[in-house]
Amino acid sequence: MELHVADHPLIAHKVTVLRDKNTDSPTFRRLVEELVTLLAYEATRDVRVEQVEVTTPVATTTGTHIADPRPIVVPILRAGLGMLDGMVKLLPTAEVGFLGMLRDETTLEAVTYANRLPNDMRGRQCFLIDPMLATGGTLIMAIEYLLELGARDVTAVCLLAAPEGIEAVREAIEGTGASVKIVVAAVDERLNEKGYIVPGLGDAGDRLYGVVD
Repeated sequence: MELHVADHPLIAHKVTVLRDKNTDSPTFRRLVEELVTLLAYEATRDVRVEQVEVTTPVATTTGTHIADPRPIVVPILRAGLGMLDGMVKLLPTAEVGFLGMLRDETTLEAVTYANRLPNDMRGRQCFLIDPMLATGGTLIMAIEYLLELGARDVTAVCLLAAPEGIEAVREAIEGTGASVKIVVAAVDERLNEKGYIVPGLGDAGDRLYGVVD
């Protein structure tokens, strides 16, 4: 497994504003979109391309296109939806799938309640998006599900990660033979007793969309 922590002053600035508890939801949503676009630039460095011939107003030349089969972006509901626009802004030709997952706040385990994905993911580059990599349970379940569908190239894009979650993912995918990469804006100190990232930024879903009672 490969871990890439994006090191850029604009990324650090946006993460700092996101952490601030006084940042309102509209500002939070806008900054998440901007931040994800920056992270997507790092996450797609190895996207598969093919050479094509193109005619400019002056001459014919060889350029590149995103190769088929097209990559697929998979937001993990509901918080991952807040990252979708930023991702497809940079990768507009990608297809979009969805995975609905909830974390049991008692066991901290992830439960899948919905999915909208192709039945065959062989040969596809998959980009999972979820704001927080905390315990790793949700991301592990999502990766394993994609692997069951035949995917072998999975990149997860997260805003923040905890060391415990990173290590859990590393252990879970060991021996699968799959190429798994995690791209994050920052790796924080630890998890607290409730499984939240410290210092973190709180519940990303609630801060994006408000508290759902």
